[in-house]
Amino acid sequence: MSDFDYENNNGVFSSGAPGYTPVDNGAESKKSRHGHGKIIALALVVSLLAGAAGAGGVLALSGSAGGESHSQILEGVRPSTTIDVATIDTSKEMTPAEVYAQNVASTVGITTSITTNFFGFTTTSAASGSGFIFTDDGYILTNYHVIEDSSSIKVSTYDGGSYDAELIGYDESNDIAVLKIEAEGLSPVVLGDSDNLNVGDSVVAIGNPLGELTFSLTSGVVSALDRQVTLSSNVTMDLIQTDCAINSGNSGGPLFNLYGEVIGITNAKYSSSGSEASIDNIGFAIPINNILNIVTSIIEDGYIAKPYIGVSVLTVDENSQSLGLPAGAAVKSVTEDSPAEKAGIQVNDIITSANGSPISSSDQLVELVSSLNEGDQLKLGIYRQGDELELTVTVGEQIQSALANQEQQAQVEEQSMEEYQQPFSGLPDIFGFRY
Repeated sequence: MSDFDYENNNGVFSSGAPGYTPVDNGAESKKSRHGHGKIIALALVVSLLAGAAGAGGVLALSGSAGGESHSQILEGVRPSTTIDVATIDTSKEMTPAEVYAQNVASTVGITTSITTNFFGFTTTSAASGSGFIFTDDGYILTNYHVIEDSSSIKVSTYDGGSYDAELIGYDESNDIAVLKIEAEGLSPVVLGDSDNLNVGDSVVAIGNPLGELTFSLTSGVVSALDRQVTLSSNVTMDLIQTDCAINSGNSGGPLFNLYGEVIGITNAKYSSSGSEASIDNIGFAIPINNILNIVTSIIEDGYIAKPYIGVSVLTVDENSQSLGLPAGAAVKSVTEDSPAEKAGIQVNDIITSANGSPISSSDQLVELVSSLNEGDQLKLGIYRQGDELELTVTVGEQIQSALANQEQQAQVEEQSMEEYQQPFSGLPDIFGFRY
């Protein structure tokens, strides 16, 4: 099977490749990377998450002087941001030329510098992508894989302006990142409704293919909706498929309908591998409705809040079903003190229904939980060693830092630099030979 490559839900469950094998408590799923044909896009990890990270820091310091104990609390303070939503009339259908004229100034180019260390030697490379203006005061939306591992980010506007950009936050599992530039009076895009799309609807993409053909327009139609795309990292996303030409450098750019509304963020294309013929006009975009709440949370709160119940699940495959197991989502692990554990869900349970609707795969369960809100009730049909049960789970909310992975990476890089600075004798042992 062909994979998808990046164009340059983390949700509630971790779903693996189809197949169900009973596991012990505490088992964890691992992401794998492999290539074949390629899809150009970011890997989405579909997981019913566990754990939480706070948005503001609280650090307790203690000490003593003269036998008296003193404690001090440091509390982080950040300016609050509120997104005001204004509505405009987009009832008039336009030509692709009119859509371009109205929105090209809302599209940006993104250039990053990526610094790496190799045996103590620092090297810097550049990468390019696209993005679009989300608010008039400088918030920019793009793909996470466009800015991943970057040491600096620059945003270029259609009028020739160039700005240093700050990474405000990102959600790797949904391949989105929010940047901020110091500018006022920008022209933001108009957001549309990606749930109001039909196969055959005309769409246009504006971006910077190859990082050189800046502010290019390509046009086409919606080829498919809710296309489940497994990326090269073995993660699945539900994307809009389009025959608009999407190439390296288009990543993060807007996909418009002919009413001038952004209904998707281009992030992937299908490409061949080896000596096979090139595959044309199979591109993908993230539906704007799928990520809007996450983006708003990053900007307003500085963290990401997602519904979760606290289980990792796998799809029960046909072979397992032939042995007498029902179709459904098999529970691989249950997070301690999670809503699922409190409801009585156990490892090796098979979830066969949710709120009266059959569940035949882990993806179905992930999609359902992702659509719920904290406090919602979820009645799950459970198959447990031949018995059928019904358990009610109260959906919880998981909070994670919008910059958690970046902070961890910075710590790793700092430790690596300390190692590089230590004296050593001779050259390193490479491929088993010592020089």
